[in-house]
Amino acid sequence: MIAYQHYSFDLWMTLIKSNPAFKQARAKFFYDNLNHQGKTLEEVCAVFRTVDNMCNAINEKTGGNITSEEMYLMVISGINNYSNAFNNIQLTSLYDEMEQLLLKYQPVVYCENTAAVLQQIKQLHGVTISLLSNTAFIKGSSLRKVLERIGLAAYFDFQIYSDEIGASKPNKIIFDAMLGNIATVRNGNIDINTIVHVGDNKVADIYGASAAGITGILINANNVSITSLLQ
Repeated sequence: MIAYQHYSFDLWMTLIKSNPAFKQARAKFFYDNLNHQGKTLEEVCAVFRTVDNMCNAINEKTGGNITSEEMYLMVISGINNYSNAFNNIQLTSLYDEMEQLLLKYQPVVYCENTAAVLQQIKQLHGVTISLLSNTAFIKGSSLRKVLERIGLAAYFDFQIYSDEIGASKPNKIIFDAMLGNIATVRNGNIDINTIVHVGDNKVADIYGASAAGITGILINANNVSITSLLQ
């Protein structure tokens, strides 16, 4: 096992994955309450996928962060033949509804080894761990609640989310924010060569880490398990 002193982790599809029941319930809410053109539930689900993929690609390309509110407005527009009649949409109330659905149908750990690997890394002498995640429909504030509920929050010395920084991986800005936090929690005592970022996305995680001058390790997307970090 390589003697890294700080482990940074991506979140989605690295440590956790969505509960399919959440996406279905979310689409059903929009179908029932915001679907003025009579789209089918399947069509509403398709709009969600389109907006999610499009915004993720844009964020990776520009390094910016499209907000969850903007994404939900895109969905509402898409299921209503691209109408921009948003005056009656209460965005705060809408997001609160989505968060309640998220907590009811919360994400699950990516695999049965996830927590055990984080625990073993955390127990290594002098090692610190953090989270560095892009956000989309779900804000960092909601993800912090999820991680508390599923028992992963205690492993992290700090968590960074793109909606809170205003920049998305692979943008160097968000990696620099991570490096600044590492310096704080470790009192400046770390060699950049002993920092590693682990994720499932080659562009956001691996290229982003490389541009920031740190090691990147790809897992899950390449059939390499999180357990490989202990070898």
